[in-house]
Amino acid sequence: MAKTKTYRYDTAEHLRTPEEMALYLEACLEEADGDAAFIAKALGNIAKAKGMAQVARDAGLSRESLYKALSGDRSPGFDTVLRVINALGIKLHAEAK
Repeated sequence: MAKTKTYRYDTAEHLRTPEEMALYLEACLEEADGDAAFIAKALGNIAKAKGMAQVARDAGLSRESLYKALSGDRSPGFDTVLRVINALGIKLHAEAK
């Protein structure tokens, strides 16, 4: 019997358009249940798809600090989140529950 080969799934490879990125973030916001690190990881996936170096430049951060902030291991500051969202070209909006 042949061995099954598995591959690591990389979300960033499937985020090709700004619309897909925005829909992905929207879905993550709905699923996060208040977990800021989960949202940071989602933003990291989007930044990876767009190009970490470019997002870091646009956000005014070093590439290393961007990787740390969006690793999902910790919750980045809200100012960092806003800078990254702006650099990604994503617009947030609020609506009543």
